[in-house]
Amino acid sequence: MADELAPTGVAGLDEVLRGGLPQHQMYFVQGDPGSGKTTLSFQFLLEGVRRGEKVLYVTLFSSAKDLGRVARSHGWDISKIDIYEQFQTAGGNDTTLFRPPEIELAKSVRSVLDAIDERKPDRVVIDSLGEIRLLSESSVRFRKQLLILKEFFSDRSITALVLDNRVVARDSEVQGLAEGVIELSVAAPMYGNTRRSLEVVKLRGLAFRGGFHDFTIAKGGIQVFPRLSAGHHQASREEGVIQSGIAELDALVGGGLERGSTTMVMGPAGVGKSSLALQFSTAAAAAGEKVAFFIFEEHRTIFLKRAASLGFDLKKLIDDGLMIVHQIDPAEMSTGEFAWEVRQAVEKEEISIIVIDSLNGYFNAMPEEHFLTLHLHELLSYLTDAAATVLLIVSQHGALGHVSSPVDVSYLADAVILLRYYETRGAFRRAISMLKKRTSAHEQTVRDYLLTGEGVRIGPVLEEFRGILSGMQSMESPGPATKPPQAP
Repeated sequence: MADELAPTGVAGLDEVLRGGLPQHQMYFVQGDPGSGKTTLSFQFLLEGVRRGEKVLYVTLFSSAKDLGRVARSHGWDISKIDIYEQFQTAGGNDTTLFRPPEIELAKSVRSVLDAIDERKPDRVVIDSLGEIRLLSESSVRFRKQLLILKEFFSDRSITALVLDNRVVARDSEVQGLAEGVIELSVAAPMYGNTRRSLEVVKLRGLAFRGGFHDFTIAKGGIQVFPRLSAGHHQASREEGVIQSGIAELDALVGGGLERGSTTMVMGPAGVGKSSLALQFSTAAAAAGEKVAFFIFEEHRTIFLKRAASLGFDLKKLIDDGLMIVHQIDPAEMSTGEFAWEVRQAVEKEEISIIVIDSLNGYFNAMPEEHFLTLHLHELLSYLTDAAATVLLIVSQHGALGHVSSPVDVSYLADAVILLRYYETRGAFRRAISMLKKRTSAHEQTVRDYLLTGEGVRIGPVLEEFRGILSGMQSMESPGPATKPPQAP
């Protein structure tokens, strides 16, 4: 079947199509003005050139000069793409038997078909269907022209893309004539870069990845970010734990963090959530694991300096290829592109530990995206299937006293570590506790937590206090202390 498919040359789109478009058929590419139809069609033809095929671009609207300007903006050499210009002009009034548009339509379509017959291409782009629609003047005549085109391409074994501006409502009758329909959409958020998405509406006879897929247009063409579907990316599950290198901390969390699990680290600002993630990730990197940090709220330079002040030499780990640090621009990146970045880290860079710092930044970066929790659920499911260990940082509102979370997604995590401030002897200190771990037993204690110039340190159990985790701290009443059960 693979030999019967025509790859599109658009990064990510062939994955959505499960290999490409079935050859020798007609496909519609519909979208808003500026959505990328012309860019996609050039990539389709350039892929044909790369494969040694003859290709033809038929333009009914733009000039070859305009198309050349688009190609140069992407750095493409289109010298091997044959461009045929067929402009529509108003017909004369020298006949009383037929209306001029009917004559003009027949002449235009015949001229296009003759040009294609003369050149005998393997791939064709017709830009655009709107010009034929205007001359047709009726749905019956328009449909007849589409049937002529469809039969023409099939008889001559040509794979054709027909570009069309998207109408307000889908014209199911017209779309039904094509073997496949790809729709491109553009949306302008209240703040930030334009968001683009692609949907394969139909692809007759083949399974494809449905739904909306984010994409971007940059120098070099369109990049599609296929929507994550966890069931399609399963890896062999690796047993074992990720340890921090600190015996007290590993004992607190039940021996270490399970491989392929998601651990949520929660606490107020400045309490040491990122430092705890650094402790686990740098210890793992020192043991040969590959780690990726995705930071939403800090500049990369500041993040590296702060890590160095705590004794973590990230620069060496980065230079050794054991760690990568991605700074995410909240105004530029969509959920689909972020998921793609994470996926590339896992599949291409062979990253086994992912740190998202922070989940608040992830949600705040994409405030107009719908179903962000579902996006996150799909991402975490994919990472679990890919046997990647995930650390999610969640910053809670408040510091001392009542502390609340802006988002409640703790149910998505396999383990939850809670950090808190508490007061003692005229100073504030930090506390740590493991609230939840699905895969094994763990300490059910609240311990002192310190940040030092040599990483984090875990102190004794805070037996003399109560209410630290709830934010209603007080001294424990005098009397014999009751020790909580310990992990076996």
